[in-house]
Amino acid sequence: MARPPTVDELLDEARRSLHRLAPIEAEQAAAAGALIVDIRPSELRERDGTIPGAINVTRGMLEMWIDPESPYAKDYFQSGNKFVFFCAGAWRSALATKTAQDMGLTPVAHVEGGFGAWKKAGGPVEKVEPKK
Repeated sequence: MARPPTVDELLDEARRSLHRLAPIEAEQAAAAGALIVDIRPSELRERDGTIPGAINVTRGMLEMWIDPESPYAKDYFQSGNKFVFFCAGAWRSALATKTAQDMGLTPVAHVEGGFGAWKKAGGPVEKVEPKK
């Protein structure tokens, strides 16, 4: 029986097949109308902020929200827009972007280095208020 892949192997596979954007390229994509998708949990968004205009898609609901036949499908995933995913450090977003791509969502990319790289590059940050 073959051993299951490790996280590093899954990440390597995802990174080989994905379009990765430097933070400045992600900012340009957003300005051109790409939908920016923050897959971080609310605690991180509330603590660190987010990219202005980003929608929040929790990693646990991603597949259900992308699938047009799911009762949880979101219209914005059926829009034909370009989607740029990000997380804190580009691990979860690489896997999420790969999943989105495998489900037929195109075009998709993710922010190389994640939100940490975005902030380090001087990208704008929007405060996220806690939900009540």
